[in-house]
Amino acid sequence: MINELPVLPILLFSVIIHEIAHGWMAMKLGDPTARDLGRLTLNPIPHIDPIGSVLVPLVSLAAAGHVFIAWAKPVPVQPGNFHNPRRDNILVSVVGPLSNLVLAFVCAVLVIILAGISRSVEGSAPPLVGELLGFLVTMFYGGVYMNVVLAVFNLLPLPPLDGSHVLAGLLPEDAARKYMRIGFLGVILFLFLMRIAAVANGFYALIGAVFSPYRALVEFFL
Repeated sequence: MINELPVLPILLFSVIIHEIAHGWMAMKLGDPTARDLGRLTLNPIPHIDPIGSVLVPLVSLAAAGHVFIAWAKPVPVQPGNFHNPRRDNILVSVVGPLSNLVLAFVCAVLVIILAGISRSVEGSAPPLVGELLGFLVTMFYGGVYMNVVLAVFNLLPLPPLDGSHVLAGLLPEDAARKYMRIGFLGVILFLFLMRIAAVANGFYALIGAVFSPYRALVEFFL
């Protein structure tokens, strides 16, 4: 399991990019709400969510022991501005987890570059430089894994996660409304189900399958 501490900066940046991606896609599909409210920014302040950015990470650690999940404050979306609300809502939902998979790739590339630099200066650079490079390699490699976790977690079909919006867009409208009423209970239920070995093993097997190509990329070059 990746050590959480060096990954915290990556986690904060990743959940912000996740929400910016939602807002950007919504804007491209005709809804400028997130842009008009100043949510398409890397400034973390507008994105901090007391539940997803603070409470859920703490509960996930307490309930599951080592799961570290989080999200930023959801960007506001007005589906009435979309040309095709059900289809466009699915696209807006999917692009968030997709941004995490892209960030995982960027982190993997940075690991390869930084590890290469570290090897080239080994023995000739001051110890502090070596320690800094080692920390950055650890941080970005953890960022690969963390972004995979964020992508997989957010695609789970549990309200209010992105996967639930995708599923709701495929269900009949009446069934979709009833389904989405589950709200945050879906996430809370999942966190406690993670205490069951079969559920936890299945979740981590899925994460491992998605993480495997990134690990193979890093190992190929290193």
